Amino acid sequence: MAELDLAEFSRSLVAETQTTAEAEGTTTPEAFTRRVFDDLEQAGVVSNTFTAYHKMHGHEVHGYGIGESGESLDLFVTDFQLEPLDSKLTKTQIVTSFKRLLVFVQRCRDGLQQHIDESFDVYDMCAAVEKAFTEVQRIRLFLLSNRMCTANEFPGSNFEGLPVTREVWDLARLHRHATSGALGEPIMVPFNPPLPCVSAPSSEEDHSVVLAVIPGEMLAELYAEYGTRLLELNVRSFLQTRGAVNRGIRETLLNAPGRFLAYNNGITATASQVEFLKGPDGEPSHITGVHGLQIVNGGQTTASLHYAMSRDRADLSHVRVQMKLTEVAPQRLAEIVPKISEYSNTQNRVTQVDFSSNHDYHVDVQRITRSLWAPAADGSGQETHWFYERARGQYTDEFAKARTPARQRQFKMLNPTKQKFNKADLAKFLHSWSQLPYLVSRGGQKNFVEFMIRVDKAPPRVDVQYCRWVIAMAILFKAADRIANSHKAGSNKSIVTTYTLARLSLASDRRIDLDRIWREQGISPALETALHDLSPRVMRTVLNPVEGGHVGEWAKKVACWDAVSRVPWKVPPALMLELLDRPLDEAALAGGTGDEEGASEEASLIPADQWYAIDRWAKETRNLEPWQRQMAQFIGRRLELEQEIPETQAVQALHARNEAIRLGFNPDR
Repeated sequence: MAELDLAEFSRSLVAETQTTAEAEGTTTPEAFTRRVFDDLEQAGVVSNTFTAYHKMHGHEVHGYGIGESGESLDLFVTDFQLEPLDSKLTKTQIVTSFKRLLVFVQRCRDGLQQHIDESFDVYDMCAAVEKAFTEVQRIRLFLLSNRMCTANEFPGSNFEGLPVTREVWDLARLHRHATSGALGEPIMVPFNPPLPCVSAPSSEEDHSVVLAVIPGEMLAELYAEYGTRLLELNVRSFLQTRGAVNRGIRETLLNAPGRFLAYNNGITATASQVEFLKGPDGEPSHITGVHGLQIVNGGQTTASLHYAMSRDRADLSHVRVQMKLTEVAPQRLAEIVPKISEYSNTQNRVTQVDFSSNHDYHVDVQRITRSLWAPAADGSGQETHWFYERARGQYTDEFAKARTPARQRQFKMLNPTKQKFNKADLAKFLHSWSQLPYLVSRGGQKNFVEFMIRVDKAPPRVDVQYCRWVIAMAILFKAADRIANSHKAGSNKSIVTTYTLARLSLASDRRIDLDRIWREQGISPALETALHDLSPRVMRTVLNPVEGGHVGEWAKKVACWDAVSRVPWKVPPALMLELLDRPLDEAALAGGTGDEEGASEEASLIPADQWYAIDRWAKETRNLEPWQRQMAQFIGRRLELEQEIPETQAVQALHARNEAIRLGFNPDR
């Protein structure tokens, strides 16, 4: 790392922080804290973070957060200097800062909240910390600094029975994160004592392979600390305990842990750098550290170890897991790792669909849909998510993380099973709309391959509006599927459904109002009637091949679509009244219209006074969570300062507003 680059980054960081603080009327430490929060949230390190400063003799804190899975309480302390290169943050100072954070936690448990005015953000922070302490499984302490630190690694500890980890994000680490081009900070794992290994000779310069046996407890703890970040390059997430493989893993861990090494296939891992101790022959004999660790095969083994230890209280002290570790040159990661993942993954059948899990397109769809709240369709006012399963098993994995029956019911309520869809489904919805039913009829895997080819040729701009349209297509597809079933389509229902939607798209010139379907989370009576009229007409053509032969083979041919496209049918007058003035074409789906009304724009149309009113109402009634109150206040402040509202925060704020209205807040008052 060039010193000049680091110095320039430091000066830029200070200038940016000062400008932000002046514009927002806040302190430089708070502006710096928010800036780092944004970086860490984008990297997937933290989520649901809020700034709130409080200092008393013995404690100091600048913010807090609750991990996305609800398993961790995150606390932050900030060290911001206007001349950061003049001094370094010492180990003693760092240890003292972490100690003050734990003192703050203890004081929250002792009733610190009672001595703070309810109108202050600190009151919400104290309430959140006190509540979270009884629910989380670990505490994470973060020190954020624009100075260089003399020490960056700190051992874990325990606080009132909860494991505590400590992380330092100093100038060097922030610079590395900003300039690496990577989303997440690489996972670095030290091995102390060093892990014995056997090196395999290789004639390839861009990678090397070693074999080792790793303690099961270590793998379980790594998953507890990093979660799915450890599996970012994996072809799939943990498949839970439904399959025979996972049940076998669990039974072995509980009943015969000493045989785990003999029974289990082990894990395949990759790293950008591996540190070794070498033997007398000059060959690696022990692993001392791994940089950029990723488990590309064996995710279910790793997660099973974690859940067995945390949920079943299994003793993993006698469990050993074999590991094949490949050190890959950083510039070859994108090329080599997917092939390692594909060729080594044999524990459960993995289809080709799984191997595009980490494509930017699918990562973006997951990121947006996780925070996108669908309007309540049943009049209850309860908004829900459409859960996009980018990698197989994610839905079940997230459900398992809920742990208690109450939380699992809450998860199911917010993420109904009927609103779960995967990559193959996504390709099916979009190709049906795009009038490519013959591709859909070739099967989920082949259709998905064709879909990804189209995505790579013309990458769509995946934003909130795009995801709303995709979900509207899902609703439309499911309705057409239900209607095809009512017309006795039988085993050919999926073929009839995709051809019916393609014919509807053609007849309407893609002018179906997807925004209305999204708002209503259902199709209109006129559209329902039209599908009932169209479906049997399409079915007669599809189920009677012109060339004779099998229906399934006929449906895969372009000739079948040619025949269906000539089926006499016009959009009924009632539906014609609902059509858009212009087609929702491929350019619009690629984000080309430029006139989308996303969450940021929607939030900005609501006056700042109303956001502040929500904040005051929530304080008086205590009907919202503390973070929802603060989100309303945050949006109000951004609007007052005429600043852009980040998309993610806008989505969360709109959800908080809808929740407030459902609970009695009057926006017109």
